[in-house]
Amino acid sequence: MLKLSFKQTNAELMVRAAATVIFGTLRRSITPRVSISELTEQPQYGFTTSAILEPVGPKFVRITDLQDGKIDWDSVPFCKCDTPEKYTLCEDDILFARTGATTGKTYLVQQPWPAVFASYLIRLRPKPGVKAGYLYAFFQSDNYWVQIVAGKEGSAQPNVNGEKLSSLIIPDVNIELQDAIAEFLKCVRTRQDGESQELPELPPPLTEQRRIVGRIEELAAKIDEARILRQQSSEEAYALFSRSRANRFMALEHRFSNRPLSNLISMASGEGLTSRQMDGAAPFPVYGGGGLTGRYSQFLFEEPKIALGRVGARCGCVFVTERKSWITDNALYLTEISSDLYPPYLVHALSTLDIRQQANQAAQPVVSQKKINPLIIPVPPISEQQRVVGELDALQAEVDALARLQAETAAELDALLPSILDKAFKGEL
Repeated sequence: MLKLSFKQTNAELMVRAAATVIFGTLRRSITPRVSISELTEQPQYGFTTSAILEPVGPKFVRITDLQDGKIDWDSVPFCKCDTPEKYTLCEDDILFARTGATTGKTYLVQQPWPAVFASYLIRLRPKPGVKAGYLYAFFQSDNYWVQIVAGKEGSAQPNVNGEKLSSLIIPDVNIELQDAIAEFLKCVRTRQDGESQELPELPPPLTEQRRIVGRIEELAAKIDEARILRQQSSEEAYALFSRSRANRFMALEHRFSNRPLSNLISMASGEGLTSRQMDGAAPFPVYGGGGLTGRYSQFLFEEPKIALGRVGARCGCVFVTERKSWITDNALYLTEISSDLYPPYLVHALSTLDIRQQANQAAQPVVSQKKINPLIIPVPPISEQQRVVGELDALQAEVDALARLQAETAAELDALLPSILDKAFKGEL
């Protein structure tokens, strides 16, 4: 199946697969073909202006508003337009992204708001006697995309202009078959959106294609189910590990003395290195967020450090740095550890504490040593700490192995659907 530069949703992929099966059959049959220009009016480019959040005029539809074959009208901005009638969207208009990463992506206008379309879009309107749904179905197929990709090759910036669009070749079928194809693809989409609806019959020469599309849907659903189950099993394994570790430490709390972290560790933030000094280029790993500009060798740690996320998405998360790494001021790192603690044991102990939840109770979640100092952990003899770490590390290794298996299986499942589609397009399903 043809690969595109932008990611498509499962629903879009299924519609594309169904359209490809149908138009692949028409292409192999004796169906006559014509250019798009024979079935549509002259292409029209959109209105050039800036989007405005305030309702100063009509809605202003841009490329970014075309998502998953839909428009979220509530999120579409407005614009000032002195001649809105020239660019007003109407029922059965078809919009094309004419430049950028999503070049060629289309949208069929249904029940539009008072809106105009932006200059990076092209509008096509079907001629009398031509169904917009049929044209839109064609624009979902690989037959269309092969022509689009060929038309934009060699350009520094991917683009499709009105002339290229008008020259695309499409099967020329009667109005009854146009209607049947449009309704069939519409049904495929609604089924992907969760509606319970039977696939409609298709007239010759597409009678067999209904069964093939149904079979693709069935196999795709099984692949999706397997992927979800794999993901759930991995998540449940990590949750089980976390509960098992927490239970072990609860048991230790009843058997051994509990001491506050203020008596066991000292911490500091990441040596004043801020995100404003970072741009993503660093020869060694960076902990706390961002990359580094320059070398900042005075802030490079030569040995692994135990650290906690101080702010941001990793606030409260515990991690161990690599041998050579930077730690930014978005993280805290341990400067001193009591001789009563085995460092790997401390990592597990810190991970059982609700540091992240406590931090999130604040208006602006921040982890500080002041918040960490009162927290207590059990401190058994070093030999007992080493025994606990050995058990937890062995369990962690099993969970990590399961996660790796899940990732490998997910990759295999991702490759399975294109293989099924390829067989479908060759008539092997």
